[in-house]
Amino acid sequence: MNMASQKLTCFDCGQVNRVPTKKLDAGPKCGTCGSKLISGKVVEVDLATLEKAARNDDVPLVVDFWAPWCGPCRQMAPQYQAAASELAGQARLVKLNTEDHPQAGAKYRIRGIPTMAAFSGGREKARQSGAMPSAMIVNWIRSSV
Repeated sequence: MNMASQKLTCFDCGQVNRVPTKKLDAGPKCGTCGSKLISGKVVEVDLATLEKAARNDDVPLVVDFWAPWCGPCRQMAPQYQAAASELAGQARLVKLNTEDHPQAGAKYRIRGIPTMAAFSGGREKARQSGAMPSAMIVNWIRSSV
């Protein structure tokens, strides 16, 4: 990641932004809508936003495919948020509700939830199913992207 700038998709408006690499830790904002591009918080996304970010972003993107009725998904949510806080600036963590976006489950061949998929360089690099504590999530992400 020694590029002069990184591409980041805004999770609010969908605009692809170029951010100087040295400013990734400075809380960059979208040039179109002003939303934070790196917040250290898990963001809920829809399928179109996920596809655009997975295809365009230079900072690794990790998605948690989940559903509100899934007990292990709900148990993992605070652990996933803790991992997002720890990885701020190194990876962006998002969630996609497979109940609200059933086509996402088919497109990404999700067979069980929770399932995390890590994207980097426009491609899926790794996948992990099952609930995990934050330390394991962080280690999995760092070793996968």
